[in-house]
Amino acid sequence: MRFPHPTRILLKADSINKPFAQRCQDLVKVIEDFPAKELHAIFPWLVESIFGSLDGVLVGWNLRCLQGRVNPVEYSIAMEFLDPSGPMMKLVYKLQAEDYNFDFPVSCLPGPVKASIQENVLPDSPLYHNKVQFPPTGGLGLNLALNPFEYYMFYFALSLISQKPMPMSFHVRTSDCAYFILVDRYLSWFLPTEGSVPPPLCSSPGGSSPSPAPRTPAMPFASYGLHTSLLKRHISHQTSVNADPASHEIWRSETLLQVFVEMWLHHYSLEMYQKMQSPHAKLEVLHYRLNVSSALHSPAQPSLQALHAYQESFMPTEEHVLVVRLLLKHLHAFANSLKPDQASPSAHSHATSPLEEFKRAAVPRFVQQKLYVFLQHCFGHWPLDASFRAVLEMWLSYLQPWRYAPEKQAQGSDSQPRCVSERWAPFIQENLLMYTKLFVSFLNRALRTDLVSPKNALMVFRVAKVFAQPNLTEMIQKGEQLFLEPELIIPHRQHRLFTATSSFLSPWPPVVTDASFKVKSHVYSLEGQDCKYTPMFGPEVRTLVLRLAQLITQAKQTAKSISDQCVESPTGRSFLSWLGFGSTDTNSWYPANDPDEMGQDSIRKTDEYLEKALEYLRQIFRLSEAQLAQLTLALGNARDENGKQQLPDCIVGEEGLILTPLGRYQIINGLRRFEIEYQGDLELQPIRSYEITSLVRALFRLSSAINRRCAGQMAALCSRNDFLGSFCRYHLTEPALSNRHLLSPVGRRQVTTPARGPRLSLRFLGSYRTLLLLLMAFFVASLFCIGPLPCSLLLVLGYILYAIAMTLLTERGKLHQL
Repeated sequence: MRFPHPTRILLKADSINKPFAQRCQDLVKVIEDFPAKELHAIFPWLVESIFGSLDGVLVGWNLRCLQGRVNPVEYSIAMEFLDPSGPMMKLVYKLQAEDYNFDFPVSCLPGPVKASIQENVLPDSPLYHNKVQFPPTGGLGLNLALNPFEYYMFYFALSLISQKPMPMSFHVRTSDCAYFILVDRYLSWFLPTEGSVPPPLCSSPGGSSPSPAPRTPAMPFASYGLHTSLLKRHISHQTSVNADPASHEIWRSETLLQVFVEMWLHHYSLEMYQKMQSPHAKLEVLHYRLNVSSALHSPAQPSLQALHAYQESFMPTEEHVLVVRLLLKHLHAFANSLKPDQASPSAHSHATSPLEEFKRAAVPRFVQQKLYVFLQHCFGHWPLDASFRAVLEMWLSYLQPWRYAPEKQAQGSDSQPRCVSERWAPFIQENLLMYTKLFVSFLNRALRTDLVSPKNALMVFRVAKVFAQPNLTEMIQKGEQLFLEPELIIPHRQHRLFTATSSFLSPWPPVVTDASFKVKSHVYSLEGQDCKYTPMFGPEVRTLVLRLAQLITQAKQTAKSISDQCVESPTGRSFLSWLGFGSTDTNSWYPANDPDEMGQDSIRKTDEYLEKALEYLRQIFRLSEAQLAQLTLALGNARDENGKQQLPDCIVGEEGLILTPLGRYQIINGLRRFEIEYQGDLELQPIRSYEITSLVRALFRLSSAINRRCAGQMAALCSRNDFLGSFCRYHLTEPALSNRHLLSPVGRRQVTTPARGPRLSLRFLGSYRTLLLLLMAFFVASLFCIGPLPCSLLLVLGYILYAIAMTLLTERGKLHQL
C-alpha cells in the first residue's frame, strides 16, 4: 500500500481555515491511519505547533493560558488529545517502537547545561549520556539525539520557560490552566503512588515500545559522575521471564523526572556552577583558563564564549515556581507510597522491583542538589515583595514530606500541630542545609521587608509555624551535632568520598556513625569541602533571630499606631480636610503600606500573624520572656514628653545627623520619621488641595500690589500704641518667627530671622472652606428674606466685632506675659 507524501499529511492535519476541534480530529485520524514511517516526518512540526517554538516566537496552543472555565470546548479537546492515554502519546509510542531519533538543539537547553556540553564536559545527569551528536561538516551547533518520548517531554517541559511571561493585565490562575493540569496528570500516570506504572499503549498486537537502546558516544567527554542509570542497570540484569512487568517501561518514569528536573531546576550562576564541579571537571575549567592567554594571540575559538553562557540572568516566574511545587508535592507522595516493609533498610538488600528502587532514589538522587541551588538562587534574587510567597510555599512543601505520607489522613482535625515522627529524622539529616542554611537566608530577607504589611507578616508566620512543629527542632539540632562532631580518625583527604553520586560502600572506622556520614556527605556534596557551616542554633543566627523579634515587636506597635489613627480619623476625615476644619499639615499622615492593606481587618491580621510568629520563634530558639521584654525596651519606641514619636535611629556627625541602617529601615517602612515643618514665607507655601489654584494666585498678586503701594501707611498704623495700632497689628503682622525651629532636630535651636514688615494677606479667600461658608451664609440669609447687600454688611459687622474681641484678648495676653 502506497502512502501519501509527508507534506500532504502535514497539510491535511493542519488546515488554517479549520476550527480547532476539526484540526484535532484530523490529527487523530492521521495518527491512527498512517504508519510510523510516514508520521516521523511531521512529529517535530506537530510538537512545535502544540507547545510553541523554543525561542518563544510561536505560542502553539498556549496551554499556559487555556482554562476550562474560559474556553471549555478547546480545553476539553486539548486535554483529551494530550492525555497520557490520548492520541498524542499513542503517536509517541508508535514512533518509539520503530526506534526513531530526533535532533534537539543544545543551544535551547538551560544555560549551565548548554555551556557544559559546549565545553565537552558532560552534565551530571544520565539524561545526556551517549546522546550528544557532532554537527556535520559545515553544520551549526550541537544536537541531542532523543527518542520520541524524550523529545516530546523536552518540548513540554521547556515550554514553561521558553514562552514569554503573561502580561500583568491578563490574570490566569495557574492551578486552573491546561499546562498545570497536564503536569499533574503526567506525574500521576508515570509516577504512580498506587500500583505500578501503566504499560504503554500497544502499537502492534502483542508488542510494546521498547526501552531505548544504549548509544555509542558521538564525541569524547570529560564526564564527571559518569554512571549509567540506576534503573536501566537494574533492568539489564533481569531476565524476561521473572522480571517485574514494570521493569520494561520504568525508563519512562525516570526520563520524565530527569527532564522536569533538568529543564525546571538546572539554572544557576557561574560561581555556583564552578562550585558544583567535581575535581575532574574543575581541571577542565583550569585548562580552559590557562589556554585563554594563548587564545588572545590566535583566532577566537567558538567555545571561548561558551563557558560564560550560563552567566545570563535567569529569574523564574511565579508560574514556574508553582509548577515546581506541584512536582515536589507529588514526589513526596510518590516516595512515601512505599510500604513500611519495603522502605526498611533490610528490604533494600532483597530483590525489589525497579519502581520501588526508583521511589527510594527519586528525591535524593535526582532532585535534592538542583533544588537546593534553585532555592538559593530564588532566595537571593527574588524581589522583596509579596510574590515571594510562591517560593516560600515551595520550600516549605519540600521540608514537610510527612504532610504527603499515607498516615497523614489518620491525623485529627484539631488545631494543635502533630509531633513530627522520628521516622523522618534520616530525611531531615540528609537535607540539613535545606532546613538550616535556607532558614538563615529567609531571616536575612525578613529583616529587609516591611512587616507591617499583612502579606509579609503572613510569610514570617508561615515559616515560624513550620519550624515550631514539635520534635522538628530537636531533629535539626541532632543533624547539626552529627555534622559538627569531630573526625579524629578519618584523614582529611578521605573527604573526597563525600560526593552526591558516591555509592557509599567503603568501610569506615566505627568512630563515625552511618548517620554522621550521611549528614557530612550531604553538606560536602552541596557546599564543597571548604564550606563554612553556620549552625542554625549558634550565636550568629540567634542574633539575627533577636533582630527579627525586635522588628516584629516594632511592627506590632506601628500597626497599633496606624489602627489608632484610623479610629481617630474616620472616613469623613478627607471631607473635613476639604472644608478646612481638619489639620492642614501634609506630613501628619504617613502610610507605610498600600491603602488596600490599611483597613482595620488587615491591621488585625497583621497583629495576629506577628504575635503568633513571635511566639513560635520563642519556642524554636528558647527565648525567655525577659529577653523579649528587653527587646521591647531597647526598641526606643516609647513616646516622648510631647506625645510624638522619636526620631529614626541615627548618629550625630560633623554635618548633622547620619542615619544608621536601622534608621533607613525605619524611614522606608514608615516606622519613624522626621518632623518636617514649613519654614518659609507663608504666602509662598505650596497651594493646598483645599484651595483654588487660579484664585490663590490672583489674590496673591492683588495683595502684593496693595502691600507695595500702602507699605508706609501700614507700618505707621502698626506702630501706634493705641487700640487702632493693636487692631492693625492683629491683621497685618505674622506670628513671631522666633518661635520656629531649625530644620535639623539637633539641639532644637531657635531661628533668629528678622521680622517682616506689616502686610495684607487675602489668601484665606481662595479656600473652598471660606467660599462655602459665605455661600451658606447667603443661603441662610435668603431664608429670612435678607438680600445680598444687607447680608454682606452684617457679615462685615460681625467680623469687626470678632476682630475687636480677639484684639483685646491678644493685648491682654501680652500684658500677662510681661
